Amino acid sequence: MAGGTRDPGRSVTSRVLAVLSTFDDSHARLGLTEIAGRSGLPVSTVSRLLAELVAGEALVRRPDRRYEVGQRLWQLGVLAPVNAELREVALPFLHDIQAAIGDVVQIAVREGITALYVERVAGRDSVAVVSRMGSRLPLHATGVGKVLLAEAPPEVQAEALANLVQVTPHTITDPVRLRRDLAETRRRGYARAVEEITPGLLSIAVPIRPHPGPPAAALGIVTSATRPRTSQLVPVLQVAAAAIGRSLRRTSGWPG
Repeated sequence: MAGGTRDPGRSVTSRVLAVLSTFDDSHARLGLTEIAGRSGLPVSTVSRLLAELVAGEALVRRPDRRYEVGQRLWQLGVLAPVNAELREVALPFLHDIQAAIGDVVQIAVREGITALYVERVAGRDSVAVVSRMGSRLPLHATGVGKVLLAEAPPEVQAEALANLVQVTPHTITDPVRLRRDLAETRRRGYARAVEEITPGLLSIAVPIRPHPGPPAAALGIVTSATRPRTSQLVPVLQVAAAAIGRSLRRTSGWPG
């Protein structure tokens, strides 16, 4: 359950957050009863909160009576430094890479045990991917996620290893095997995820480091799993990631 147990003592703020937290990449559109069930709040309470959130443009009520995230929340979200500064700095590099190789290029940051996709650039002939700006996917099943997980704090790695969801038949769900994969990612400086999130697709990703230490973000390419010489894409990513890191380092508000 997304929001916790029924608790009449919860503050209005906590109830609103519980309602908003029911939405995620797998639940982008929800009905009243679904939101109540996932938030742990009474239907009457949820109905009142939804009306206020719709009036404030935080949520949108669709003709089929389901709800989805509204423009106001999106506008607030892009103001976060992790979105605004990282996107502003990285976007020109993403466009350059995409123009050169023709495949999907994206950046992500870690949010818990998921990869939060901050930006994505695709061309007309790029492969179709499940990730999109603002979506969250499991760290263990994605290239950008593995980069971020490989150097995450021990408690984050432990939580991720305890929640190895099988997305495709190729997703690594054996903790021992994943630990080896993460160790190899640290050793070689980039991650590979072959058909682990989408059949037929391969992702390669490298860390973005504005400062020494664990990466602040990851830069990745998604291409066909049958594309030849994919290892040649790694230097392209590494050069761009280094340039993005240097630019972020000059941004005074960037954490590190």
